[in-house]
Amino acid sequence: MTDPRDPARRRLLLAASAAPLASLLGACAGTPGASDGPPAPAPVYKAGDRWVYRVTDGFRNPAVYDETREVVSVDARGIAIRVSRNGPNGDTTRVEQWTSPGDLSVGAIFNDETRRFTPPLPRWQFPLTPGARWGLWAPQINETDRREGRINYDARVGGWRSFTTPAGTFDAVGVRIFMILDDEEFWRTATQVNHLLWWSPAVGNTVREERQAEYRDKGDPFSTFNHRTQNATFELTSWRRG
Repeated sequence: MTDPRDPARRRLLLAASAAPLASLLGACAGTPGASDGPPAPAPVYKAGDRWVYRVTDGFRNPAVYDETREVVSVDARGIAIRVSRNGPNGDTTRVEQWTSPGDLSVGAIFNDETRRFTPPLPRWQFPLTPGARWGLWAPQINETDRREGRINYDARVGGWRSFTTPAGTFDAVGVRIFMILDDEEFWRTATQVNHLLWWSPAVGNTVREERQAEYRDKGDPFSTFNHRTQNATFELTSWRRG
């Protein structure tokens, strides 16, 4: 039997275990097909601002549903946005709290979970300037499963593209977001998240989102595999400003 301390085997094991991370990091390098452009300014929100998205989420038989984001209040405490999902698996509603258009204090960053960030998470750093990057370890509490931990958040602003959606045609700047969640267990790695979000200043929100995530079994890489946990696309279907 090969000695597990053998240097060649150790290098092979390390390379195999790092493969998912390397592939996601490589995808974060930029936004293919995008062009340079001006910085995207911060939006000015008003109560009644509303965006509706058609979401396709899954693999062989993906779920299709609508997600509505609506600004319900803007005051000295910040911005409250109600997020509602209406689909075949039931309806859900949560209210997110933002201390500014870019800083999230209570809300979801992965799926439909509710997380509380102290200090607020810089979800967006306006103006969104092509080539800009920010990252941090964000302390948070996942109120959905009562779990406390830190999330590694890394965002990179790419270039501009034009998108035609059911809501119209818009110029948008791409922001690639890579995250490592706080859900590591003794038998599996933490979830690695790769999201590409296309932000349109004309709309004051995203016009398209591409979301992927996975984790990997721990142990001998020759007998484990990756588990893809997210494969979703969000496309803007309608919007209005309050």
